[in-house]
Amino acid sequence: MNTYTNPVYQDYFADPFVWKHQGVYYAIGTGPAEAAGQVEEKAQQRVFPLLQSDDLVNWRSAGKALLRPDPTLGNNFWAPEVAYCDGTFYLYYSIGHEDKHHQLRVATSTDPLGPYEDTGEPLLDPKTCPFAIDPSPFQDNDGQWYLFYAQDFLDTDDGVRAGTALMVDRLTTMTKLEGKANMVLRARHDWQRFLADRPMYDGIYDWHTLEGPCVRKHGDRYYCFYSGGRWETASYGVDYGVADQVMGPYTDAGNEAGARVLRSVPDYVLGPGHNSIVASPDDQTEYLVYHAWDTGMQARRMCIDPLFWTPDGPRSKGPTWTPQTL
Repeated sequence: MNTYTNPVYQDYFADPFVWKHQGVYYAIGTGPAEAAGQVEEKAQQRVFPLLQSDDLVNWRSAGKALLRPDPTLGNNFWAPEVAYCDGTFYLYYSIGHEDKHHQLRVATSTDPLGPYEDTGEPLLDPKTCPFAIDPSPFQDNDGQWYLFYAQDFLDTDDGVRAGTALMVDRLTTMTKLEGKANMVLRARHDWQRFLADRPMYDGIYDWHTLEGPCVRKHGDRYYCFYSGGRWETASYGVDYGVADQVMGPYTDAGNEAGARVLRSVPDYVLGPGHNSIVASPDDQTEYLVYHAWDTGMQARRMCIDPLFWTPDGPRSKGPTWTPQTL
């Protein structure tokens, strides 16, 4: 049996998305330059680091994925994910300027390692949705694709908190949304707070954040995993909402005390979150792939741990930091 010790990749690699194609694992994520808005502006600059692995444990660098689009769109590139459909790979990502004016876009390639070229149009109109991040494609059993993502809301009706929330819309093609988005989940608890008294949209808000959606169908129900809170702090973790229909309604009742799937372990692992899910090499076990901080807060690095389905919902023994059996 293979063993692993987290992190499974030692360099900075945030928002890890892992998929398997023709027996090879691929990972794409937010690198340090993308996160800090320091992507160089030279022609044909590539964005988003890529990794490859044969066993989910030993990873090697595989260059960068995306040919940089129009530099006026921004320098911050966040949270890429890839979907494969009819011979084409679709790279969904957000681009913008720091913590505002982020838009969702998609790029295509015929090779999992790219280069991916932007299609030239945003998925949502930036004039009506000035901040949208973390696009996550999901294919249902009938072949229909959907896109989950996060965007901002300012209302506080019925106990919801102002901040970033989760949405879903149907993809009419792999590069176009239907435009009939449904709310998935809003923040309702203190552990989901990003920052009190945060200046946003010409006001001051007690800001809360749900982000990084990742959807799996288990049995007849849909589970939308997400990360809540502030990504630099120990309260950040992975929870989930559940629904009987892919478009909802979803509920994450039962998480009042904090995230139920992944939480920080003081003195060992901080801020585990923004997960994707992939099967083990023998296809017998699902694994959460997520990032976490070291205790010195030097970098977010890629980690893996098995996902378990219990009568109470999805759970994980992670985050782990000691040797584990794959």
